[in-house]
Amino acid sequence: MEFTRSVAEANAREYREHEPLYTVEQETIETLPAAFESGEYGRRDAAWVVRWYYRRFLGDYPHDERRGAEEAFRETDFDAVRHAIADAVDATGVTARLDRLTDLEAVDVPVASAFLMFIDPERYVVVGPREWSALRTAGELSRPYPDPPTISDYEAYLERCRSLASRFECDLWTLYRALWRLSE
Repeated sequence: MEFTRSVAEANAREYREHEPLYTVEQETIETLPAAFESGEYGRRDAAWVVRWYYRRFLGDYPHDERRGAEEAFRETDFDAVRHAIADAVDATGVTARLDRLTDLEAVDVPVASAFLMFIDPERYVVVGPREWSALRTAGELSRPYPDPPTISDYEAYLERCRSLASRFECDLWTLYRALWRLSE
């Protein structure tokens, strides 16, 4: 499959029309970045990101693993969560941001990438096996999904996504939606 601008636009549109989480995701992508930047958010807002990462798979993610991660994050001291998010907001560079977020219980590189997407959706996009697989099928990544991905894996993935978004003249949120639909 050739991954083109028209393919990306069509799949992003299908995502909007067919994915059940789209409405809440769109609202959150519009409000959570400012909340994270200002510090005006609660425990449930931060926990929502962790829940979203796993639940967007709509049952295709191992239940015990998902529940374990959600529970471990929920039990994390909220001051530690607030400090990690504030540090990620203020940090420069993807490595520093991911390092700080992955210090949190139940936050690995993929979940941290979800936080980055909701901290700054203009610069970051979430990584997971579906998005990676779509890029690989399109010939944009050569390796299979590294489970779990390292920070350097995420940096390579992010660079590829940024390059595609620039080439397709779209934002990363649109590219994410296209990749999600392409991976079905």
